[in-house]
Amino acid sequence: MSSELPEPPKDSDTNLLVGTVLAIQANYYRVQLDSVREPEARVDKQTQGWSGAKSSHPEIPSAPLSASSPPILLCTRRSRLKKIGQQVMVGDRVVIEEPDWAGGRGAIAQVFPRQSELDRPPVANANQILLVFALKEPDLDPYQLSRFLIKAESTELQVCLCLNKSDLTPQEEQEQWQKRLQQWGYVPVLISVRAMLGLNELKIRLRDRRTIVSGPSGVGKSSLINWLIPQTNLRVGAVSGKLARGRHTTRHVELFELPFGGLLADTPGFNQPELDCAPEALASYFPEARQRLAVANCHFSNCLHREEPNCVVRGDWERYDHYLVFLEEAIARRERLNQRGEEESSLKLKTRRHGQQFYEPKLEAKKYRRTSRRTQQQELKEFNTELEEAPLDDD
Repeated sequence: MSSELPEPPKDSDTNLLVGTVLAIQANYYRVQLDSVREPEARVDKQTQGWSGAKSSHPEIPSAPLSASSPPILLCTRRSRLKKIGQQVMVGDRVVIEEPDWAGGRGAIAQVFPRQSELDRPPVANANQILLVFALKEPDLDPYQLSRFLIKAESTELQVCLCLNKSDLTPQEEQEQWQKRLQQWGYVPVLISVRAMLGLNELKIRLRDRRTIVSGPSGVGKSSLINWLIPQTNLRVGAVSGKLARGRHTTRHVELFELPFGGLLADTPGFNQPELDCAPEALASYFPEARQRLAVANCHFSNCLHREEPNCVVRGDWERYDHYLVFLEEAIARRERLNQRGEEESSLKLKTRRHGQQFYEPKLEAKKYRRTSRRTQQQELKEFNTELEEAPLDDD
């Protein structure tokens, strides 16, 4: 599959200035343009870069580019996009208006339809997830790895599993992990960035694809990206000695262009991703369960693969215990959402002056609504009529 991102519709203006959003931070968007129309582009031959392209925003620098490199503009979003609720994500294909080549600025005026979209991390138009773990420092935890794999499978993108720091692991242990993960349904790529092992095989899997790099902190994601794309120069963190976990070094999502073809999105590391899938869909995220369901069907169509009779998924495969734990978590999450929905049905959403939202109990109309003057007059008239028609007491 090509690394080209979605193109503008065929009936669109061929003179549109189109680019790809590389990074977002503090309401600014770094957009790499596909091409620039001469004579609007102005190249400084002495510096071999775009004149004035350096960003004034300290957190999103625009490094000078060579004359052959696609230019990068620091852009804002048009207010009309905000009014219609159009979000701009890393990886989006966008149209730029009013480019200021001297200042390296522009404005995003349109966002093209997305081929794929992820909320966490917020990335558009990706087609592969590179899940990076370490065999040592920190030690590879099967439960944590399984949790990340389920989260990756739930995105419906292709999953590529990479195990770093293989130079710290004996050959026999590496073969055991390879065999074990093949039973899970994955063929991992064992690499070592420090010892330069297995990196060519990984490049083949990344070539001409739009890949999201994910995984826990401290496994070497930033070091790997620095090797793949030396000019990125990402900050590398060490592993905490007390917790045996990595320290977070990536703070926001950013898209990089691979020298050998393809795009790479670096995402902040985290240790325990939240599973937000439905209980009925959980089994489809386990390749072992999918393989069993492809051969035969369970007796019940809504089988959760626990104690139901004639279940084809329930068995002695290694990650079945992980499935049961994740299933209980998914069921508990749905119950919390249902309970919250029932509570909110008796609450009213209010907004304070500064935009902060909160809930307050809804008032019962009959109990708290003031009686109208017309109703009061009608009731008084009926009361007077009853008094006039009432018989007088002879005594």
